[in-house]
Amino acid sequence: MSFIALLGPIVGLALGFDAINSERQSNTLNRLVAQPIYRDSIIIGKFLAGTAVIAIVIYTMGIALGAVGVLATGLTPDGEEVLRIFFFLTFTVVYIAFWLALAILFSTICRHSATSALVTIALWIFFSIFMSLLATIIAGAVYPINTYYGQMFNQVNYYTLKLNLNRISPYYLYSEAVTTIMNPSVRSVNVVTTSQLVGAISSYLSLGQSLLLVWPHLVGLIAEMIVAFGCSYVGFMRQEIRTN
Repeated sequence: MSFIALLGPIVGLALGFDAINSERQSNTLNRLVAQPIYRDSIIIGKFLAGTAVIAIVIYTMGIALGAVGVLATGLTPDGEEVLRIFFFLTFTVVYIAFWLALAILFSTICRHSATSALVTIALWIFFSIFMSLLATIIAGAVYPINTYYGQMFNQVNYYTLKLNLNRISPYYLYSEAVTTIMNPSVRSVNVVTTSQLVGAISSYLSLGQSLLLVWPHLVGLIAEMIVAFGCSYVGFMRQEIRTN
C-alpha cells in the first residue's frame, strides 16, 4: 500500500501530462475541434479514457495478484475480505485518477509538455514527502509543545491540527483510508486520548464500520479530483484554439 501511495501517481501523471499541449504543439488540436463534435467532449473523453485505463490496470493487477496469493498460500478469502480488497482497489483508482486530472490541468495551462510534467512531478513530491514536514512546522507554531506547559495543554490540539493539515494531501488521505480498510484492527483515524480508551473492548471492526471511518476520505479524494478536472475543463473551454 505504501508503494502504491508513493509511486501510483506516476501512472496518472504519465497518462495526462501531455494530453492537451502535445496536440497543440503538433497542430492536431485545431483539426480535432473542427470535427462535428462538442468541444467539451475532447477533454472529457481524455479524462474518462485515462480513468478507464487506470481502472483496467488496477483491477486486473488486483485480481492477478489475488489469484497468485491464493495459489501460493492455499488460503481462500471469505466474502468480507474480498470486499475489503475491492474497496482498496476502488480507492486506488480514485487516487490515481486525481493525479490524472491534475496532470491534464497543467497540460491545459502550460504550453510545453516538459513544463507540465515538471510541475506535476513537483506537486507529487511535495504532497508525498514535504507536506507532513510542513504540517508539523505549522502545528508546532500554532500549538507549541516544546515546553512542559505546552505538552500539558496543547498536545491534543497540536496533533489534531497536524492531522487535519496532513489530510489536505491526497497521499495522506489515500494512505490512511486503505490502511483502515485493509487492517480491521484500526479502530480510529483521529486523535484518541487515554480517557477515551477506558472501558473499550479490543476487537476487530467489520467492513461496514471500517467504511464508516473512511468515507470522508473517499469524499475528499473525489472532491479533489473533481476540482482538478473542473479547473482543466474551464481552462480548456476558455482557451483560443488556432493554427500556429
